[in-house]
Amino acid sequence: MLWFEVFNEIGIIEQLSRNAFERVMPGGLSLAGFTVLNHFIRLEKTQATPSELASAFQITKGAMTNTLKRLEALGYATLTANPDDGRGKIVRITAKGRKARDKSIAALTPQLAAVGAALPEREAAGALPFLRQLRLFLDEDRNVPHSSG
Repeated sequence: MLWFEVFNEIGIIEQLSRNAFERVMPGGLSLAGFTVLNHFIRLEKTQATPSELASAFQITKGAMTNTLKRLEALGYATLTANPDDGRGKIVRITAKGRKARDKSIAALTPQLAAVGAALPEREAAGALPFLRQLRLFLDEDRNVPHSSG
């Protein structure tokens, strides 16, 4: 079944790339923490709530809170009281967090270069439009109920 095979390959690639990335992460940063830092930078966000981040990553608020507390302990993010919600928090990435994200990418560069040397760049560039379309579809479709039978 074609689509199962596509998603199976993506899943295996995700697992292998996650392990490779985690081996070179600097300064106590986890992949979960990196993805939060990268989310802020990629989307040019200055702040977000833990609930917004949990929703974006499709994880529980508790799991996100745990990641955010680790980022705060490392000095990579700040959590302050939300002036609009007395019980809520506002998350902001720090300059140190931006540097940690950049160091993480730099640490991965040798592995990415090895991939680039082993596989045709033209094929990777050709795969990007499909992968972006697939990501956009899955993102838009994530809250649409589907029957299981």
